[in-house]
Amino acid sequence: MAKYVLKRIFYILVVFILLSFLMYLIYNAIPFNRATWLASEQKAAYKNDPEGYEALKNYYIQKLGMDHNVFERYLMWLGVMPLQGKFQGILQGNFGVSYSNGQRAVFDVIKEPMGTTVFVNIFATILGLGITIPLGIFCAVKKGTKRDTAVQVGSIIGYSMPSFITAILFIFLFAILIPIFPVSGMGTAGANLTGFAYFVDKMYYIALPLIVMTFCSLGGMTRYVRASMIEALSMDCIRTARAKGLKEKVVIYSHAFRNALIPIVTLVVGWFLAIFSGSVMIENIFGIEGMGKLYIVSLRSNDYDVVLTLQMFYVFIGLVGNLIIDLLYGLIDPRVRVSA
Repeated sequence: MAKYVLKRIFYILVVFILLSFLMYLIYNAIPFNRATWLASEQKAAYKNDPEGYEALKNYYIQKLGMDHNVFERYLMWLGVMPLQGKFQGILQGNFGVSYSNGQRAVFDVIKEPMGTTVFVNIFATILGLGITIPLGIFCAVKKGTKRDTAVQVGSIIGYSMPSFITAILFIFLFAILIPIFPVSGMGTAGANLTGFAYFVDKMYYIALPLIVMTFCSLGGMTRYVRASMIEALSMDCIRTARAKGLKEKVVIYSHAFRNALIPIVTLVVGWFLAIFSGSVMIENIFGIEGMGKLYIVSLRSNDYDVVLTLQMFYVFIGLVGNLIIDLLYGLIDPRVRVSA
């Protein structure tokens, strides 16, 4: 097991480096010169000093390493090649500078939005699984009944609707027509709340986005759990368990559900990772100060250090997620053995 994990970690590092280089090339291909932009902000002060202005541009070019080729700049960004005599890349914990946020360090800029996004997505995942797994099992057990048909029709409708349409519809229903929730925001404006009162106020504002994210996940998840359970209930071992006289609840939850877990685990972990990218749309619609909104704002303002850091975060959780899926297989099903 340890040898397998180490081997997979090595593969993750190789893929991460290749993808990071590809992402770096893509964003460096965009026609935007950071050195010229920084110098232009002070152009008025050098109105009568063109030589001084050129010297200022050269200073920024050297400071940002733009006098080197793109491969050397990538190594500097990575932190394996010195920039102006110092190693100051992501391997040293320096993710760059956010120029649209007062030249603050990227880590300081993304810290709070990342916490918000992780909190919202984990909460939506727990709510989604708490509804879809019991509902999928119920539909599989009651296969062909009117209740099963009704759930299938509803799940198809929910699965077919884009998330932004669902968000707009829920805003109209629960924020305008029936004003239960606020339209957008992260908290009451001007309120200096702390402790539990702050938590309650924040949850009130993100309740509607959570409901939308959970609703958007119900269709596909419910249908997948139902299909896995139907397949598991048709297995010979389930018929044997029933022939032994075991209670139906024991047959369903102790035997059938465990056999159905392997494909469900793949979906659950993959879905959890996918909703991070899906939350980009939800966060922008509801004005949530998360990674999704920060990503869009940074793209619009050419803040590519922030964009690259967020992009590599998505790449990282995707690669680690695949490793987690493989390891969970071995824990769920003793017949599955992970080896090098």
